[in-house]
Amino acid sequence: LTTYQMKYLLKYKLALFIAVVAFNACKEDIPTSFGYEPYAYAKNDETGGTWHSVVIADVSKLNIPDPPAAGSATALADLSELKSASANPSADQIKSVKFWANDGITRWNELARELISKYNLPPSPNADGTYSVPSSATPDKYPFFPFSHPTYACRALAYLSGAQYDAMIAAWSQKYKYNVPSHQSTDASIKLNLPASNLPTYPSEGAVIASVSKIMLTALFPLEKSKIEALAAEHENSLLWAGRNTRSDIKGGDSLGVLVANEFKKRLGSDGMKFAQTSKAVSDSIKDAAFKRFGWSWKNLEIPERPVGITPLFGKVKPWFIPSVEAVRPGPPPAIGSDEFNKAAEELKNIADNLTEDQRRIAYLYGDGIGTYSPPGHWNRIALEQAINAKMNPLRLARVLAYMNYAIMDAGLSCWDTKYYYHYPRPSQVIPGFKTLLGIPNFPSYTSGHSTFSGAAAAVLTHFFTSSKSEFDRIAEEAAISRLYGGIHFRFDSETGLAVGKNVAAYSVGVAALDGVD
Repeated sequence: LTTYQMKYLLKYKLALFIAVVAFNACKEDIPTSFGYEPYAYAKNDETGGTWHSVVIADVSKLNIPDPPAAGSATALADLSELKSASANPSADQIKSVKFWANDGITRWNELARELISKYNLPPSPNADGTYSVPSSATPDKYPFFPFSHPTYACRALAYLSGAQYDAMIAAWSQKYKYNVPSHQSTDASIKLNLPASNLPTYPSEGAVIASVSKIMLTALFPLEKSKIEALAAEHENSLLWAGRNTRSDIKGGDSLGVLVANEFKKRLGSDGMKFAQTSKAVSDSIKDAAFKRFGWSWKNLEIPERPVGITPLFGKVKPWFIPSVEAVRPGPPPAIGSDEFNKAAEELKNIADNLTEDQRRIAYLYGDGIGTYSPPGHWNRIALEQAINAKMNPLRLARVLAYMNYAIMDAGLSCWDTKYYYHYPRPSQVIPGFKTLLGIPNFPSYTSGHSTFSGAAAAVLTHFFTSSKSEFDRIAEEAAISRLYGGIHFRFDSETGLAVGKNVAAYSVGVAALDGVD
């Protein structure tokens, strides 16, 4: 072996070792990051069971066991257990009650983002310079499955949030079908360790969320099954410690969550994602087709070069609301060497040569790269802060997250279709000697993913929180310009991405506007 080859092997054996150690260390604990106090809901949305679901054709046809009759032996045993569990909970149990308060959607979303961060690790090269691809058939074999890059992240959050929303509509339908009053309203001796709720208690909305979230996240992150199951069990037990729900309420909610999750898993397994990561031959054919059309093509600049970019066929995955990716595909970027291109290239060189501390801060703030929960996760945190400040009940909160994440995933489909259709080079490929601040993402330049995700998210959040429109627009525009500061996109990548994201979001907002919510 030459000296270079020896250094190369040592470098990437070390990288693989670090990746394995980090992976196993993270398996021990998955932190969360968002603090808030339990709150009483601003409204109950009694008609929520009639709102339009997305995947479940008719939530009223989902059958769960009837609640125990009032005064029956089962009902009395349930109440006795509830009184005992909530009467004198331990400090750890109270901590759990407060952690899962307001039925856990926030915590499950946090967990999803932490898992995305944990698995957002591109595979290292093999000793011979080739690359292996994660496999769902052998998830525990390096490279570990999944590699939660931005396209995997936006899809994971869409399926989790979508399942939670349909599950909440189903829960409300069952709640007001059985109309079992809250236990504290009929027995004041039950100690309540959360703010009072006068929602019907059967089935438990918290248990529905725990069940549906457990199943969806296990499907998406199979190596985390035991951790996810333990968290779901804790979530359901916290409902007893809170004095909120009986064992029968929890069992009813759990069974409803299973029914909803199973329908979403069917879609998850048949949406075409398994074909998104292609072979080198298919990837090269996509590249060649773009070169014939436009006279340019993107090239991976890593050493050794990765033979295939991230998910070249993600644009062919089944969308949620857009009619097709072709229907929202933008026009072409400027030709390499044109006046418009030269102007954009000069702008990037000027920014790089004169980068201010504030610009550097913005570049890193929206970096959202390897080891993070990526741009879709960034917007989920923003959405949760807005919903919690509005004291939304779990049905309303799930609705916000679902429509936003549906739009973000559709935006991702559009963006990746555009990226590989035009196959436009990154600035570092076509500007001699140009260096980036944030590395070089492993996919073509046009359009900017962060900008497209952000345009979509900002537009959907504006639909739900109209008074915060200027703030959402500011964040989206700052996220878009951050890609110029980082040196990884041209201005036209970002500006077109923002516009396409907003266009895509209009489809999600259009569905939300007609979903039966007053």
